[in-house]
Amino acid sequence: MGIAMVAFGIQHLVYVDFVTRLVPKLPVWVPGHSLLALGFGVALSMAGTLILFRKTARASALLLGAALLASFVLLYLPMSFVEPSNAGLWVNAGKALALSGGAFLAAGTLPSEPNGFELRFTALIDQLEKFIPLGTYFLGTFFAYCGVLHFVYVKLVAALVPAWIPGHVFWTYFSGVALIAGGVGMNVRPTARLAAALSALMVFLWVVLLHIPRALAAFGDSNETTAVFEALAVAGAALLAAPAGRRAGFEHFVGTRPIISSTDSLRSGEQQRAGAQEAWITTAQKDQGCV
Repeated sequence: MGIAMVAFGIQHLVYVDFVTRLVPKLPVWVPGHSLLALGFGVALSMAGTLILFRKTARASALLLGAALLASFVLLYLPMSFVEPSNAGLWVNAGKALALSGGAFLAAGTLPSEPNGFELRFTALIDQLEKFIPLGTYFLGTFFAYCGVLHFVYVKLVAALVPAWIPGHVFWTYFSGVALIAGGVGMNVRPTARLAAALSALMVFLWVVLLHIPRALAAFGDSNETTAVFEALAVAGAALLAAPAGRRAGFEHFVGTRPIISSTDSLRSGEQQRAGAQEAWITTAQKDQGCV
């Protein structure tokens, strides 16, 4: 997750624009468009760096998850409701939701650091911790939605399969079933760990077999580069969801405390510190599908 965020941040700084799908492109009439893009790039780079080097990492992951969730709710959803038939726009909204879930899952694996920042924003951190158990649901929803699209837009998805791999249509249907099974399975207790782990492996294979070759073939294309790190981040998020599967279930959100951690020892922050089809085709071809 940290590597992907640093890469996204650098892209914003290089292109001085909202070139990733973390937030939608803002209208040209929005004042200070370039400055906003640069500011967002700096924020992403800082968040990714802090997560990578474990410096205020948990708070950074929580704030990142909140920012991406805000992008989904406040920006993508209104735009998607205006164009309900634009499946490509819904996919990009799903990416923001999935990566928000990934950030919350990452926060669940990181230790609390009762430093100055967390002490000053105790109430905010405590509230954001409540979203940690929802990370797997955000991710699973995106997986299942993408799986359904594999059956709706068979020709488009099949065209993304590398030419040297035979049976393009077969792999389109197969991956569609796998995405649905993974998205549902990672949120069902008996299959949660296996479904999340296999989903992570599947998406990582796409990074190696599909996205990296495409990015190298179109070097300098921001869409292809974004697709590499999007898929890498989604694979990492699914991998983080695998340990959480040991105690998967909605009761973790409504229960006594959030429980999602690679060591199964997450306590509350307070305890720790106190102790349409054409539109879809056009957009999807540009944004390289779901993951």
